[in-house]
Amino acid sequence: MTGDRYVIGVDGGNTKTVAVVADTSGRVVGVSRGGCTDIYGCESAEAACAELARTIRRALERAGCGSDRLSAGVFSLAGADWPEDYDRLRVHLETSFSFRFRPVVVNDSIGGLRLGGPDWEGVAIICGTGNAVGARRRDGVYFHLGFWPDPVGAVALSQSALNAVYRDHLGLGPPTSLTARALEIFGADDPIELLHRFTRQDGSGRPELVRMSPALLDEADGGDGVATAIVAGAGRSLGGQGRVSAQQIGLSLDDTPVVMGGGLFRHPTMILENAVMAELPGAAASRTTRPPVIGAVMAAMDAVGQPSDPEALHRSLEAFDAAED
Repeated sequence: MTGDRYVIGVDGGNTKTVAVVADTSGRVVGVSRGGCTDIYGCESAEAACAELARTIRRALERAGCGSDRLSAGVFSLAGADWPEDYDRLRVHLETSFSFRFRPVVVNDSIGGLRLGGPDWEGVAIICGTGNAVGARRRDGVYFHLGFWPDPVGAVALSQSALNAVYRDHLGLGPPTSLTARALEIFGADDPIELLHRFTRQDGSGRPELVRMSPALLDEADGGDGVATAIVAGAGRSLGGQGRVSAQQIGLSLDDTPVVMGGGLFRHPTMILENAVMAELPGAAASRTTRPPVIGAVMAAMDAVGQPSDPEALHRSLEAFDAAED
């Protein structure tokens, strides 16, 4: 055991954070799940950093591995948006743990990109609670924005869907099957009651709102014109953000993988993906349902010169979770 080498990959977001410790053979030996670690999305940057440290410590404890036994770590974090954010998060990690390496901190759009190819190059389109989009070259140069002018994700799409429901009811927009779905999901008698529920002072918040996003994708896939327009518009925005990211670093789109992941891409509809790819001519779609933390682990394995297999790592993660249950 004394000769074992370990790496850690962390995927930190607004909804949840996952830390995975693996040995360099690709066997997952420790996993922990925590809450929000986005320094912009948490109640404070200090709270986000504290939750990040707690999540990492739990993963190390479950692995029976001290932080000084890690050979590499990649921390793919929502909220790592500007140079000062990278510095703050890196210093926090270095002072909280006895790492023998310099932590690699990247935005959460970039960690999951490693799932798309062996050289960690391509365009990442992550659409979950929000949108995380960026591009990376194999030499390590990358671009992303944490604050795109057109937010896309479960929050934004759910709000667009409910706005369409309100317009339908008020005669300000076309009829849509989203109305019946929304009333069913939220148990409301009519759209005005639903509007009141989400806008009153003690009203429902974002966790409740995002329940509408799967229904939006369902109705788009079923042919509702209003739902289709919302989803296709979101895809065009995501694709445009990916195209701009590639342009910023001089990355050609020819046969370049476009890794699409996150909760909205787990839905079987092709409307979102097709709209994304229409903005990225010549690129190769690479849709994944694997958790983005696997990409962070793979990037950490790269740092110590060890090959990795995303499918094998995913199986090992699932096996570890099953054993813990």
